[in-house]
Amino acid sequence: MTRENYEKLSRPFRENEKKRKCLVAANRVITAAFYVVYILLIIALIVMGDTRLLRVILVPLISFIAVSIFRRLVNAKRPAELWDIEPLIDRKGHGCSFPSRHVFSVFILAMTMAYFCLAAAIVMMAAGIFLAVVRVIAGVHFPRDVIAGAVIGIGAGILGFGII
Repeated sequence: MTRENYEKLSRPFRENEKKRKCLVAANRVITAAFYVVYILLIIALIVMGDTRLLRVILVPLISFIAVSIFRRLVNAKRPAELWDIEPLIDRKGHGCSFPSRHVFSVFILAMTMAYFCLAAAIVMMAAGIFLAVVRVIAGVHFPRDVIAGAVIGIGAGILGFGII
């Protein structure tokens, strides 16, 4: 993606405050909804005494830590940093763009849900794709960052729930 492509993609949101606020809200709501669903899943497993609880906690946790360490080591710059633009979503700090941890988190949680209900996981993945688009339009990630986050999340889910 070039700066010109990004400017064209983000222009409707930069020029219209209502659209920008919707973009910001979509980022927050989707992210929060996934964490709420995950917490509810953990609570349900505890209440039911389900033996899969440990796996449901460890697979996302270990994967999240690994992705966090990897992105810190890579420390790729974000579009807003490279192109000196104001991102549409507030972002503290610099670097650590690759892979997108938001998108990774959404996809590892969708894979966690796939361990129980494939239909729910498909809905969650669709929301994850939407979140990935939001993060690119907002100028906090490149397409490669969100694609890598999704692929790593899916791969970690397949490995974690198939091997552990």
